[in-house]
Amino acid sequence: MNTIGYFEIQSSDINRESKFYQSVFGWKFIKEEFVPIEYYRIETNSINGGLLKRPAKVPPTECGTNAFTCSVEVENFDKTAGLILQNGGQIAMPKFAIPGRCWQGYFVDLDNNVFGIFEVDENAK
Repeated sequence: MNTIGYFEIQSSDINRESKFYQSVFGWKFIKEEFVPIEYYRIETNSINGGLLKRPAKVPPTECGTNAFTCSVEVENFDKTAGLILQNGGQIAMPKFAIPGRCWQGYFVDLDNNVFGIFEVDENAK
């Protein structure tokens, strides 16, 4: 109980964002036909989510986030960061160590959504 069970990503260009996240993380996007809005179910290897058409303007860049930011656990931080950049993402906060736990960093997708990635590493310092 009280664990995160679902996440959502808002997008002003659903095709662009679904391609970005599929290319970076291998997520699968399935159109939900019986929902009254344009909505795609996101299947991952763990928590599942949704991708929906952004109902308001894209927030301005470099203003921080007004959201609940999720971080994705990855096998290799540097490899995944490279995929993010190759697919048009940007660095929001460079890689840093959480000593004895992991490597963490934050990125911006193609629609200015901030998300994190982390690689578990007990030797991080």
